[in-house]
Amino acid sequence: MRDVAVVAFAQSELVRRETETEPGMIMPVVNDVYEQCGLQRSEIDFVVSGSADYLAGQSFAFIQGLDGIGAWPPISESHVEMDGAWALYEAWMMLQIGHADTALVYGFGKPSAGDMREVLTIQLDPYYLAPTGVDCIATAALQARALLDRSDYTERDMAEVAARSRRAAMSNPYAQVKKDVSVEALLDEPYWVDPLRKHDCPPITDGCAAVILVAGDRAKDVCERPGWIRGIEHRIDPHYFGTRDLTVSPSTEASGKKLGSHEGIEVAELSSTFTHQELILRDALGLGDDTEINPSGGPLAANPIMATGLIRVGEAFDRIRNDGKRRVLAHATSGHCLQQNLVCVLEGD
Repeated sequence: MRDVAVVAFAQSELVRRETETEPGMIMPVVNDVYEQCGLQRSEIDFVVSGSADYLAGQSFAFIQGLDGIGAWPPISESHVEMDGAWALYEAWMMLQIGHADTALVYGFGKPSAGDMREVLTIQLDPYYLAPTGVDCIATAALQARALLDRSDYTERDMAEVAARSRRAAMSNPYAQVKKDVSVEALLDEPYWVDPLRKHDCPPITDGCAAVILVAGDRAKDVCERPGWIRGIEHRIDPHYFGTRDLTVSPSTEASGKKLGSHEGIEVAELSSTFTHQELILRDALGLGDDTEINPSGGPLAANPIMATGLIRVGEAFDRIRNDGKRRVLAHATSGHCLQQNLVCVLEGD
């Protein structure tokens, strides 16, 4: 395996509604990662983005993002219709097989432009589920109810996740939702979609993020403390709800076991877009009480669809770069009820 490291990470301010165009949102973030590592555009061998045309409501909308990175002189470019974390996986593969030594990865989205509950319904089975109009909040509520009924977890456990996430976000200058609120106050709030209250669900967030990957010893030349990708894995659980147990995440568990997620993880940035999903993911990854979960506030503090997972990788890297952590984990998800999951383990020197 070739050594590949994250050497730079930047993100935009994560807000409820971004008035800037997508290229205008992307450009300063990309300029930031170049400045962090001192690389020039001409030194980037491969560029790959993650976004969704459904968010923009037009075909090939991702091409507009190229205006924000500078596509001239001609570049080697790719795109995934997924969260930017999956774009990072493609870039990592390109570096592994020797087709590139450096890569720029970015993810972006402006969910505020449409009705996300309606848009995300399109992810469901097109014959039996999508026509019913059931949305992402309703399916998450089904999952939360199943977890509460079949485990020892309670609504208080879910509220504790929300309270901790909001407090953690207070130290994150990019977070959208940040507040020191008690568990009792959260439990006094009315249900939104039983058993979920609004604090159990992610905010609608516009934003973008970018990272730079470098292979080999050059990573140490451009970053004082690189985040070495020691393993990255993504798997898929069955698409149709009736064929899987919603209270567990086998794809996350399998990936975590292969990467040794239970071994010495100091910080875990999880794409737990709902409070109950953090409980499921912690169990699936075997994370103990000694692992700090979502010190950035996580997706409950800001959820820029198509960049949320990439931000988890970036935030995990920042714990290595800025806080001196040795072994961290990032997780990304896509689809309803944790249907697709990616796990990435990073280590510092």
